[in-house]
Amino acid sequence: MTPKKLNEIEKPLIQIVERDVVPALGCTEPISLALAAATAAKYLGKTPERIEAKVSPNLMKNGLGVAVPGTGMVGLPIATAIGALGGNPDGGLEVLKHITPEQVTAAKTMLEQKLVSVDIHQTEHILYSESTLFADNDYVKVAIQDQHTNVILIEKNGEILFQKMEDECANCDPYEVFKQISAREIFEFSNVVELEKILFIRQAAELNRALSDEGLRENYGLHIGRTLRKQVGSGLISDDLLSKIMIETTAASDARMGGATLPAMSNSGSGNQGIAATMPVVVVADYLKVSEEKRIRALFLSHLMAIYIHSKLPKLSALCAVTTASMGSCAGIAYLLTGKFETASMGICSMIGDISGIICDGAANSCAMKVSTSVASGYKSVLMAMDETHVTGNEGIVEHDLDRTIDNLCAIASKSMQHIDRQVIESRVSKPCP
Repeated sequence: MTPKKLNEIEKPLIQIVERDVVPALGCTEPISLALAAATAAKYLGKTPERIEAKVSPNLMKNGLGVAVPGTGMVGLPIATAIGALGGNPDGGLEVLKHITPEQVTAAKTMLEQKLVSVDIHQTEHILYSESTLFADNDYVKVAIQDQHTNVILIEKNGEILFQKMEDECANCDPYEVFKQISAREIFEFSNVVELEKILFIRQAAELNRALSDEGLRENYGLHIGRTLRKQVGSGLISDDLLSKIMIETTAASDARMGGATLPAMSNSGSGNQGIAATMPVVVVADYLKVSEEKRIRALFLSHLMAIYIHSKLPKLSALCAVTTASMGSCAGIAYLLTGKFETASMGICSMIGDISGIICDGAANSCAMKVSTSVASGYKSVLMAMDETHVTGNEGIVEHDLDRTIDNLCAIASKSMQHIDRQVIESRVSKPCP
């Protein structure tokens, strides 16, 4: 990479990672609705007596069956209620960080009295959440669209207090820089960027390690991590690096999806994606006892590669994005083990040949199963690459070039898998609420 090219791409790439890798408390779809409610409560200025919420079909799919931190409940109704009664409107994806037991009790009372409704809003925007709070003769409506924290409307008693116009960012693509570079250049950039400029990525390891430890301490969700660790003790699973990657990564997802009140470091708007891009790299770095610099560069590469791939996908889709986040950690592990782009390229191609069919059927405890499968595929694919073997361009949707292979995967997710998504949403929303 030439010094000129490095200078051109450095600032936008670092800004992308700083923006897309942020702390998030709880599954980000119900948290988005909670943030809309918290913002509405700020402008209402009094305790709401009734709440009407509307969300896009995809957000409904991802919010129906997931635990809301600190509440002991799952679903969108409790998310919007506790957001309205105890959420911090300036907290972003950590909107529920400081809720109290008293506020949770009040939120549950609203649900019991059937004062909260959540319905589907048919919209062309995949990510949309809207919360309208009523008290006395006043109401405030707040809508969030396209990004989990992107407030586009604040309306009080018919008066528009804030509105972001549709065309305001029509020509503003935050990932424009990705059109100028390749996966190889992302790998090279992560090798040479000044270390001081990417030290912030260490927080990803700190937050997601804490979630992993919590998931191994208590039974959250399906407690897959604890179950696998138990079977290591019984001798049914080997105590090797693959097992460590699966156990420690999955435990973090168990805790996150099971309602632990600890934030995850997210990636591309998802805590599970952040976990999948972080923990495999952390586990391998610990095992190899690498230098702090190498650990940081591997983490940065993993998160940046995950964002690069996910930027070619819809914000929410029928493709489980934990798989693409794990492709990021595949690159990070390849960097730790060989330092070669070719290892990362072969590894990611093998992953696309392996797990490209995993669908997103809504956020739930079972997401930890997909995390386990994806990170195992990533490590297995790196080992294959180190032995000079991989899924080649003669097979399936894989091509001889990594970027074209990624484009094939993302084109399927963006086009034909839309039909799958509609079927999944129909099946999901027809179920009775948990």
